[in-house]
Amino acid sequence: MLLYLGQRMLIFLATLLLASIVVFVFMQILPGDTAQTMLGPTATSDAVAALSHKLGLDLPAPVRYERWIVGALHGDLGVSYAYGSPIAPLIAASLAVSLPLALMAMTLAAIIGLAAGVYAAGRRGHAGDAMVMGLSQVGIAVPNFWLAILLVLTFAVTWRLVPAGGFPGWGQPARALGALILPALALGVVQAAIITRVTRSAVIEALSEDFMRTARAKGVPRRAALWRHALPNALTPILTIMGLQFANLIAGAIVIENVFVLPGLGRLMLQSISNRDTPVVENGVMLLVVIVMALNFVVDIVCAAIDPRLRTSAT
Repeated sequence: MLLYLGQRMLIFLATLLLASIVVFVFMQILPGDTAQTMLGPTATSDAVAALSHKLGLDLPAPVRYERWIVGALHGDLGVSYAYGSPIAPLIAASLAVSLPLALMAMTLAAIIGLAAGVYAAGRRGHAGDAMVMGLSQVGIAVPNFWLAILLVLTFAVTWRLVPAGGFPGWGQPARALGALILPALALGVVQAAIITRVTRSAVIEALSEDFMRTARAKGVPRRAALWRHALPNALTPILTIMGLQFANLIAGAIVIENVFVLPGLGRLMLQSISNRDTPVVENGVMLLVVIVMALNFVVDIVCAAIDPRLRTSAT
């Protein structure tokens, strides 16, 4: 297990290094000039050059990359060009919205997806299976931004049960959670549909194994066999998908955050791209890369702990 852990850690660090280089290079080749964007189209060339020098944009690319990485390793993410304030508090404030939103959506998706997937697998070929698979197909096909608008019209505008948008802050926990209900539902439906289909396939495969026939021959009830024996042995592909989905929920919530006017990471990134706020975009993208890689790392370790065959095949 230690060897497997060491291999995964090396892959994790190497991927982060490569990702940082890719992110930095792409930010340099994007069209437009940061200083020109900040000063406006009427700015003189001397003013643009002076601002570029002040921001360090006239330094060689390797020097700027080194300063960025060294600063990030020491906890200094730099200063936002647009806001004129340190980047770390900006990202921390946005994550205080995006992370709870992703957790709520993932919890909702996991509960619905696991229950529906096991139900469909236990009734394979019957009406219940067809109904669940049909609903999951609809869930995958429905765009989450359209679902978000529909939820706002129904629950916020017509029934007035929850707010239509905005975020009051965590100083009012009840109102804050209420503001995240509809966005979490809009994000979680698609993920629930995917988990349902993956769970069904994995559980059906587990049902054909010898240990399931042995359990049934010993008199274990059908429902208990599904939940106590089939599902635990089908967790490896399910956990892998859920890990990727959670990362996608954080990285892909930009549309939903703008529909509900939530001050999350996606909205911050969109505004920073519009303002050509390069340091915020670089650090925000790298944070998303770290989150995705960290989740994949954790999922790999958990799956290896569940299934020792993965550790053997890796070595």
